[in-house]
Amino acid sequence: MKYAFFPGCVSRGGCPELYPATKLICEKLGIELQEMPAASCTGAGVLQEKNELLGDTLNARTFAMAEALGLPILTICSTCQGVMSQANHRLKNLDYRAKVNEFLAEEGLEYKGNANPKHLLWILVEDIGVDKILELITRPLAGVRMAPFYGCYIVRPTDALEFEDNPERETALEKIIETIGATVVDFAGKTRCCGFPILTINERNSMTMVANHTSEAKDLGADAMITPCPLCHLNLDSFQPKAASQAGRPINLPILHMPQAIGLAMGLSPKEMGLQRHIVSTKPLLTKIGAGV
Repeated sequence: MKYAFFPGCVSRGGCPELYPATKLICEKLGIELQEMPAASCTGAGVLQEKNELLGDTLNARTFAMAEALGLPILTICSTCQGVMSQANHRLKNLDYRAKVNEFLAEEGLEYKGNANPKHLLWILVEDIGVDKILELITRPLAGVRMAPFYGCYIVRPTDALEFEDNPERETALEKIIETIGATVVDFAGKTRCCGFPILTINERNSMTMVANHTSEAKDLGADAMITPCPLCHLNLDSFQPKAASQAGRPINLPILHMPQAIGLAMGLSPKEMGLQRHIVSTKPLLTKIGAGV
């Protein structure tokens, strides 16, 4: 299966270990990734708050590139998925799309409305199938208790994300956790914001959100947290020590981007998955699954 690859910004910048981890597991799964090096940031929802037309034009530009390749879009970022889905939903309006295409014409591009941006999480459950993943599991994460963290953009708004037609998306991350052999630790905060969008304007509240999510999962017995979003990974891992300090308690909960967890279960090394680059140590987790340090 071949997809136009949209990795987003964070997996190539703030957390560059996430990009190669994704490519490695996709190679094992037979997923061919066609890069779109000229694609731009989705706007992450922040740009859209100021200028929705500009944000939608940037996304339509990426959609037009994928259309030219004749490929659906694969993204590994929940934020990118949510923002692209919302833009694509608005671009179903023919008059609005025509207005956007006036800007794209300057670059010789036109969006015809046929793009299908789809998160790797959904592709694994809906297109590849968990049976295919199971065939490649050589080191199941047996005994590991893992908390799912969806974040905001991959679960709302449900109409733009087509949840009515794809109800399995509500529990797709839990399905992946079970497939790689771990035990799901459910918790109330799994579909709430990680705090990243307000980090620069209200750091204290952002840290409170990080502490609340990670400490709740840890108190319920989680050994690690898994998220399909690099932005959530960045905030929950990188700022967890500061959040713990603000909360006045230790947390030390490893945060794994979904491809990293899958890669470990496939027998790929912790180094290949970039786990040595994390802020919160993954050593206790790796010891538990016998993957070395």
